[in-house]
Amino acid sequence: MTELVVHPANLSESAGGKLVLTKARRHQGRLTKVWLDGGYQDGFGRWARAALGYDVAVVRREAGSTGFAVLPRRWVVERSFAWIGRYRRLSKDYEARTDTSEGMIWAAFGGTMLRRLVRQQAL
Repeated sequence: MTELVVHPANLSESAGGKLVLTKARRHQGRLTKVWLDGGYQDGFGRWARAALGYDVAVVRREAGSTGFAVLPRRWVVERSFAWIGRYRRLSKDYEARTDTSEGMIWAAFGGTMLRRLVRQQAL
């Protein structure tokens, strides 16, 4: 089962990450490696290792680099955000409640999966 966590925007990346990883650990024992953005605090990686037993890797930009750079594994998250951003209701944060926002994300990814299945059947 895939997990989804929507939280208020006023949480820090580390606090939101703890919500996500705790829920993932509770429902899905297959996750073993976690890639973190460079914006996460060092303590978050240590917490994920110690409390949940994850193998943690921080994806950082090369020192001295400027402008856009494709970072390993980062594109997976950005691609997913781009997919849900195509849905008008998810192009901006219109929802007042996180559970409504979560439902809209499930619907968007469900539509994406259905389109792929139909396209695959047509081949």
